[in-house]
This record gives sequence, structure tokens and C-alpha cells, in this order.
Amino acid sequence: MGAGVSSDLDAQKGTTNFQLKTGLNDVPESCISSIFMYLDPPEICKLARLNKAFRGASLADFVWETKLPSNYRYLVEKVLGRNPDSLCKKETFARLCSPNRFDGGSKEVWLDKNSGKLCLSVSAKAMKITGIDDRRYWNHIPTEESRFETVAYLQQIWWFEVVGELEFEFPPGSYSVFFRLHLGKPSKRFGRRVCNVDQVHGWNTKPVRFQLSTSTGHQISSECYLHEPGNWVHYHAGDFVIDDSNPTTKIKFSMMQIDCTHTKGGLCVDSVFIYPSEFRQMRFK
Repeated sequence: MGAGVSSDLDAQKGTTNFQLKTGLNDVPESCISSIFMYLDPPEICKLARLNKAFRGASLADFVWETKLPSNYRYLVEKVLGRNPDSLCKKETFARLCSPNRFDGGSKEVWLDKNSGKLCLSVSAKAMKITGIDDRRYWNHIPTEESRFETVAYLQQIWWFEVVGELEFEFPPGSYSVFFRLHLGKPSKRFGRRVCNVDQVHGWNTKPVRFQLSTSTGHQISSECYLHEPGNWVHYHAGDFVIDDSNPTTKIKFSMMQIDCTHTKGGLCVDSVFIYPSEFRQMRFK
């Protein structure tokens, strides 16, 4: 009898040891994938390194489709020039997170890696600038400080006006528009950044007027004095909202200082940024 009891205890002990050996490798990929749907992309990529099951779960299309914006098929066709069905959803997300240029390289779009939100930039070369073809007033100067490798530099002018237009399919949400400007001419000397502000003038006499309008009826206008010579500053032009009923939206944005009683100059115009409004405080403090 004692031997029988001993055998039963050994069997129970063996069962207990077997249960204690159950680990992450035993979790079904389908369960892991379901959990991944509630995590941010960087968290998914980090957990995918744990083992084979987590890596397999991280490749599931239904996981990454929840991270992509609702207009991802439009983005793949317009920006990547591909058939959306030819790429797996993880690769689609990865490619769209990289800055992708379109419209002859004058515009750039990308997804925020943490949220999958859409961001967009329009270069100065894609905008209509009064007097841009006259070298007495404007020059395009190369610089490493622009994502487009070049900016429009104003030497001096009486009538200052910059206008840009964009027709694009945005996911539903609220967006903010910013002009990226710089008072002074930045350059490098002996490997160090320097800024020539000798031509900066006229911007403290009258404010610059920023305007934003959309095909959905949004119209915003504001005024602001340009400031902080030697630094890139993002000037808020306005916000607009996209709902589900607006697949394609036309946007027009501008800045002007057309008081011809004085000249103004020494300004770099880099680009216009369009970000989700929730990024406003985080990106441009």
C-alpha cells in the first residue's frame, strides 16, 4: 500500500512539474495576434523578438490593418505606385512610415510610426511665390536643414505673397497647417552652423497674414509678426476637419505681407506641414 501511495505522489509530482514548464512558446499565435491588435506598432515589433510564436503573430495581416489609416489603399496607389493587394499589411505600414515623395518630389507624406496617423509636407517649390523667378528678389539655396534639401530665400521685396494648393484624400480627423520659416540665411562655415541676419528687415513693421481654406467650407485667417531670427519657427496657419463624407479635399494655404509702404527681406521659406491636430503641442512647443 505504501508503494502505491508513493507511486501516486510521484505521478502527481510529475504532472505538477509538467504544468510548471508551460511558457510563452505554448500560447497560440491567434491569441497573441488578438492582443497585438491593442498595442502600438513599436510594442508589437519589440515583442516579436521574443520567440517564433510571437514573431508569427506579428505578421498577421489583420493586426496591421488596424494600424493603417482608412485611406491606405489610396496612399499605396498614389505614393508608392503599387497595387495595395500586392503587399502584406506589415510591409505596407513599414513603407508608408518612410517619407515618400510624390508630385515630382515636391511633396512628401508619411505615417507616424507610433500612431499610424498621416503627416504631409509641401515644399516651397510646389508653391506660387510672387517674384520667385526674379533673382533680384528670390533665390533657391541648398541646405541640410530642409527635408527637401533646398529653401526659397527672400533678399528683398515690396509685395510678399506665398500661396500653396493641395488636393488629397485624408483620413477622417482634425488637422493643423504650419508654415516652416526662418529669419536669416543659414549656412555652414568650418563645419559649424552660422546665420547671416544682415538682410532681415520689415517683418516687425506689419504682421504677416496667414489664410487657410478648404473645399469643405473651412476658412481661417490670422495675423502674426515673424520672430526669432536664426531659428526655424512653425507658424500656425489654421486647422481643418475631415469627416467620412469627404474622400478628397482641396486645401489652399497662403501667407502675405502686401503693405507696399516698406520692403521686407531676409526670410527663408522651407515648406508647409500638415499634421494631426493632436500633434500640435507635442511637435511644436
